[in-house]
Amino acid sequence: MIITVSGIVLILFGLTVSIVFWLPGLIDRNRLRTVLGKRYPLVYVVYTANGPLLILLGLLLLARPFS
Repeated sequence: MIITVSGIVLILFGLTVSIVFWLPGLIDRNRLRTVLGKRYPLVYVVYTANGPLLILLGLLLLARPFS
């Protein structure tokens, strides 16, 4: 039960991060690019760790065989 709920929460959080990142009006990427400079690709690393990877982890928890 706890694993299923954890999987659902991870999927929902990953989807929220993905939606917020890709909607044009919510994050000003030009401003981030000027503030971060050469470290701007780090934004994509943080997004990948908190978006798609959380969705994948949540799916793995939901697909886990229970014994």
